[in-house]
Amino acid sequence: MDMPLTEFNEFLHYRKEFIRINDLEAYKRARVQLHWRGVVLRDQVEGALIKTKDQQVARDGELLVAEIDAKVGGIGLVPPELDGAVVSSHYFLFEIDEGKCLRRWLEYFIRSGALEDQIAARGSTNYAAIRPHHVLDCEMPIPSIADQRRIVARIEELSAKIEEARRLRHQAQEETDALALSSAEVVFQGLAKRYGVATLGEACTSITDGDHITPTFMEDGVRFIFVGNVSSGRLHFDNCKRVGEGYFRTLKPQRVPQRDDILYSAVGATLGVPAIVDSDAPFCFQRHIAILKPARARLDSRFGWHMLRSRTVFSQAWNSTTGSAQPTVPLRAIRMLPIPIPSLPEQRRIVAYLDDLQAKVDAVRKLQDETAEELNALMPSILSRAFSGAL
Repeated sequence: MDMPLTEFNEFLHYRKEFIRINDLEAYKRARVQLHWRGVVLRDQVEGALIKTKDQQVARDGELLVAEIDAKVGGIGLVPPELDGAVVSSHYFLFEIDEGKCLRRWLEYFIRSGALEDQIAARGSTNYAAIRPHHVLDCEMPIPSIADQRRIVARIEELSAKIEEARRLRHQAQEETDALALSSAEVVFQGLAKRYGVATLGEACTSITDGDHITPTFMEDGVRFIFVGNVSSGRLHFDNCKRVGEGYFRTLKPQRVPQRDDILYSAVGATLGVPAIVDSDAPFCFQRHIAILKPARARLDSRFGWHMLRSRTVFSQAWNSTTGSAQPTVPLRAIRMLPIPIPSLPEQRRIVAYLDDLQAKVDAVRKLQDETAEELNALMPSILSRAFSGAL
C-alpha cells in the first residue's frame, strides 16, 4: 500500500480566534489528557469564575494541542460533546481538511503514540512548550481517502471485538468473585442454623481502631499503613509511610498488630473488607482501620476472615454506617457483628474447604488478569500494523 509520509501542514490549518467571556453565561471548559488519551471535559463554570476573559472556542473534530503538555501526550481531537467548549491561549486549535486526512485516521495515529518522538524533538530541549509550527512540521503516513476509510473501519471492527472481550472478562471476574463470597454466605447460614451466632466482640479479646493522633511521618522507621493496604482483602505494604520508633512504642498493646490478628477496613467505599496479619514485621495503622484480636481458644483467624466476608455480616456492617460523605462503621457496630462459632476443629475443616475454593478463585483471577494484559496490548499492536500498511 502506498502510504507516503505527509507533513501536518498539508491537512491542518491553525485557527486562532478568541471570544470575550460573559460573566453571566455558563461555559464548558475542555482539557487534554496526557499520554495520548484524548480530550475530556475539565468542568462547567459560570463566566464570572473564569479569570482570563479572552478564551478560544473549540469545535467538534478539531485537533487540540496543549502548549506545555504536548510533549507528554497532551494532544487529541475535540469530541462532539465538547463542541463549543472554551480553552485558554495555552492551547492550539487546528482545523482538519478531511479531503486529505480523515479525522478518525488522525485520531488513531495520535492514539498509537507515534507522535511521541516527533513532538519530543520539537522546540528547545530545555523547554517543554511547543509552538503551532512545531505541530505543523510533524508528519504521518497518509494513504488514499478510500484506504483510510477501509483501514479505519477495520480498526473499529477489531476495537469493538476487543471491548466485547473486555466486557466478558469483567463479567467473568465479577462472577468469580461472587462465587467465593456466596460460598462464605452458604457456610455462614448453615452454621447459624446449627449453632446460632455470637457477637464478634464475644469472640475477640479486643476490637479497637488505629491511634487517633496523626503521627509525624519520616524517611525511616516503622511502617504505617492506610485503608488501601487492606482493602483488597490482603495485607500489603505498598505506598505505606514510616513513623518513628518512639511513636510506635507509645501505642497500646491492643493497637499493635500481631500475626493472625484481623485488620478491618472501617471507612469509605471498601468498608467491611477484612485482611489477616500474615507478617511478623512491626507496623501500625491509621484510625480508619479496626484491629480484631481473636480469642485464640475460641476463634480461628481465617475462619473469622471468611465469615466477615459473608453477605450477612458485610450487609450488617454497611447498614450500621454513620456519615454520608464518607460512610464509617463505628467500633460498637463492629463488635456487634454476628458470627457463628462451632468448635475449633470444625472451624479448621471449614477453613480448609473455603481456602481451597479461594485458591481456585485466585487462580482464575490470575488468568483473567493475564488476559486483560493481552487485551490491553492488542490495540497498540493493531494501530502499529495499521500505520505500517500491514492491516
